[in-house]
Amino acid sequence: MADKKTEKPAQDMESYRHSLAHLLAAAVMELYPDAKRAIGPAIENGFYYDFEFSKPIAEGDLRQIEKKMRSILPSWDKFEVQEVSKEEAKNEFKDNLYKLELIDEFSKDGKKLTLYKSGSYVDLCKGGHVSSAKEIKSDSFKLTHTAGAYWRGSEKNKQLTRIYGLAFSSKKELDDYLKLLEEAKKRDHRVIGQQLSLFSFDETSPGAPFFHPKGAVIFNELLSFLREEYSKRGYEEVITPLIYDKSLWQASGHWEHYNEDMFFTKMDNKEASMKPMNCPGHCIMYRKGFKSYRDLPLRIADFAVLHRNELKGVLGGLTRVRKFQQDDAHLFVTPEQLEGEILGIIDFLNHIYKEVFDFDYSIELSTKPEKSIGSEEAWGKAENTLKEALKKKKLDYGINGGEGAFYGPKIDFHIKDVLGRSWQLGTIQVDSNLPERFGLEYEDKDGKRKRPIMIHRALLGSIERFMAILIEHYAGRFPLWLAPEQIRILTVANRFDAHAEKLKKEFEKNNFRTSLDVRAESIGKKVREAQLAKVPLIITIGEKEEQSGNLAIRTLDNKVHFDVRVDDFVGKVRENIQYRKVKVEF
Repeated sequence: MADKKTEKPAQDMESYRHSLAHLLAAAVMELYPDAKRAIGPAIENGFYYDFEFSKPIAEGDLRQIEKKMRSILPSWDKFEVQEVSKEEAKNEFKDNLYKLELIDEFSKDGKKLTLYKSGSYVDLCKGGHVSSAKEIKSDSFKLTHTAGAYWRGSEKNKQLTRIYGLAFSSKKELDDYLKLLEEAKKRDHRVIGQQLSLFSFDETSPGAPFFHPKGAVIFNELLSFLREEYSKRGYEEVITPLIYDKSLWQASGHWEHYNEDMFFTKMDNKEASMKPMNCPGHCIMYRKGFKSYRDLPLRIADFAVLHRNELKGVLGGLTRVRKFQQDDAHLFVTPEQLEGEILGIIDFLNHIYKEVFDFDYSIELSTKPEKSIGSEEAWGKAENTLKEALKKKKLDYGINGGEGAFYGPKIDFHIKDVLGRSWQLGTIQVDSNLPERFGLEYEDKDGKRKRPIMIHRALLGSIERFMAILIEHYAGRFPLWLAPEQIRILTVANRFDAHAEKLKKEFEKNNFRTSLDVRAESIGKKVREAQLAKVPLIITIGEKEEQSGNLAIRTLDNKVHFDVRVDDFVGKVRENIQYRKVKVEF
């Protein structure tokens, strides 16, 4: 199968959105003449532009800016390009330090610069616009919000105001997407996490979630699920240190290529770092003892805590954190085993995404980045092996050029949630470089010492991030096996408390997570509170249930099933949990 490159839509939306970024800047400059422009690219579903304002603007000001954009639009036609020298460009933007810095950067090695003009607006730009501004529909875009953004993404620089906008090829597409955003707000994992008391954050440790008891149940259920699958697939779980001496990171290449994202400390008066990933530690473990070809493949799994020094401004709930755990594993294989192990991981991923969580997914192959280690030959072999594995599985994939890890190419898996949003989760990375750097060897059948190949592999990725996706995907209505509280028993009156307590003990014998509500409240209020708590199975006990010994069960879809025998209920719940089904059928 030939490489399948990502196809653009019929209308070049990137050019469309980039053109709107210019229109946004033109409107801002008319309304706020002393504002300083920085950059304004197209992004997924829209565009943004960064500004330095002399006085802060508020979200309420966006309506006026948007109105100005629409009033300017009829006066625009073509985006006229003019090639200028460095000196001419600097003269055009002489009062703008941000543009001057970009001019110096873009004009290295004597390269010519280009200005783009539409109407009376001129901007420094490399191009990529619609052929005519007449193509832009005045009802196809909307400004949405502002945010702080450091110049060049560095906290050392000035914080600018970023104005975000959405843009689609028609008003209908825009309206549909706005409806999707409203639904996404209702499903925001940060809101639901607080409502259900799953997790919280505190400024004493920014970007590090505190999992409450209910959140810890979900977290641990995911780990239990993975451990169960590992035992079926020949993985061995290990526990490794969290802090390592600088020499380890120098050997792995992370000190040179990844140091901006690491937390540093001192250990025995020497430089050290908290680990941002497990791979170097697993190389150390591999070296502990002689290895023969009979010992390979060696599949090492690790749920160790990792720390990455993300900028505080980009932290966001569980999706972007500093402290997290991955379903991380590294496989050490012979060249002959490499493709077979990759095929096995793809099957593992498919089982999780399709069979357990019912996610659709797409695949990208990421190739050698500009900053990398290792030979061209090693990179070529690794990329070809990943392509062949995907071909054998008859899986379509896109090429993400230059976005591989610094040590090797990878295939990334993007799942789609119930709202159609794409999330990058699983990854399979082929690495010949770390085994070389750490001097890893095995004795082959011919008695010669050879280097193993290392596969870096994560399926759910960060457990924290995967939890956020699940919370939003299910809107907090988790499948029974994941639900922190699986069953809540409600009594109509206090005289039924003893019977309810007996049922609770029976369910707890089967390890069902069960609670009891015997408060002197109306049954209607108890039901509403249980539904707000997203409890999958609500059992009501009254006179009829006590006399018959059967159950009245309300499920998450608000259907009530009467006269269910206790044994049948226990059997169905046990089966549902064992096979991790989406819902219980009565």
